[in-house]
Amino acid sequence: MSYSCIGTEAVCNSQDSSSSSAQRSGTSKSNNPSGGSGRSAESSDHQTQDTPTPKPLVAMRVKKGCNSTETGVPVTTEEELLRKPVITPEDVLGLQKITENYLCSPDENVYSIDFTRFKIRDMETGTVLFEITKPPAAERGQGDKKDLDPNAGRFVRYQFTPAFLRLRQVGATVEFTVGDKPINNFRMIERHYFREQLLKSFDFEFGFCIPSSKNTCEHIYEFPPLSEEIMREMILHPYDTQSDSFYFVDNKLVMHNKADYSYSGGP
Repeated sequence: MSYSCIGTEAVCNSQDSSSSSAQRSGTSKSNNPSGGSGRSAESSDHQTQDTPTPKPLVAMRVKKGCNSTETGVPVTTEEELLRKPVITPEDVLGLQKITENYLCSPDENVYSIDFTRFKIRDMETGTVLFEITKPPAAERGQGDKKDLDPNAGRFVRYQFTPAFLRLRQVGATVEFTVGDKPINNFRMIERHYFREQLLKSFDFEFGFCIPSSKNTCEHIYEFPPLSEEIMREMILHPYDTQSDSFYFVDNKLVMHNKADYSYSGGP
């Protein structure tokens, strides 16, 4: 049994690194000049001091048909993908279980995409369920580089209470910066598994991101209902629930992050 994403959306805000005047908007629109709806760069000019009023944008599109069985995507294996020079969205949509390894190296992030803050909240009550912020880049650069783990920052462990599994709608806010290259067709595919069972798969389009920008996006997840039996097993076996997050630019994998989850925490 597997579950696909339903009714998900995302909204995104962005500002030039040289300006701090841009503020977050509501969930129905955005002040991201990058065009979160997937529009081209021509319709997404930089915000400058001469044009302080941001352009409203619609919510980012979410692709439908997240499971390979629904989209006709061929089944793939991790071993096959590790041999490919370029990994595409269709490749990872064909995976049938969590990956054991990272499918790309940190060096393939040539766009210097850096996720600096992440927050999860219950959309019904507004309660913040999880929040983490990276220290400034200058502080992270301290220490002997020879001792640094090349995969540091690519894995997150979450600890939730059993009540989390009964939430129907969750907002995940991410803040990220990009380097001096423009980013076209920025897309994230996130797949959640319990053991070898696909629970849910989400597919978000960020669209175009302007160079040297700071972006804040909130993905709205609507979770499909889980059976009482599966929820009980997920609670009894912490960290057997895992996810792969794949990030693509122009249909090429450039980042791969992983996470695992416990739902056995206290109230």
